Amino acid sequence: MENQTDSKGIIINYGLLLGAFNVFVSLIMYALGKHLEPDWSLIIVSSLAFISTIVLGIKKFKQKNNNFLTFGEAIKIGVGISIIATLIGMIYQYVFSTFIEPTFMDDMMELQAQKLLDGGMSEEQVEMSMEMGKKFSGPVLRAAFGIIGAAIGGFVISAITGAIMQRREEDTF
Repeated sequence: MENQTDSKGIIINYGLLLGAFNVFVSLIMYALGKHLEPDWSLIIVSSLAFISTIVLGIKKFKQKNNNFLTFGEAIKIGVGISIIATLIGMIYQYVFSTFIEPTFMDDMMELQAQKLLDGGMSEEQVEMSMEMGKKFSGPVLRAAFGIIGAAIGGFVISAITGAIMQRREEDTF
């Protein structure tokens, strides 16, 4: 018997849910003035949301698929959810840094330079570091690194979840 459940709807729904959550957290951080230096607890909450959304999406697929799940389906769902959420986050980040807070990247670079100076680096070392950082802070490279990072994170979480939850039709006989 072929699997009847389409994963596309689950990927889109859970990806949109995770992306909306991330945007909501970012807006709260901005409203509280913590957008330049986020608190560690917010990072933990966001990580837990990332993990739980992927796990719940895979679990929902398994429920809709007569309790069957292959390892490959789990990977597809987890990576799909993480990439959709990341694309939404990238759109928000573009709107934020272009229209809401146009000086955001400059403020971040300035804050980073001050941290490096406080850490004992010389002005020349900080200047070299900032020049290197500017090369990697363009929107295209940030997007590429974001998508790659999301795909890797989604892969790891979904691989673990898929290994635990997998149940194929041939295993039932």
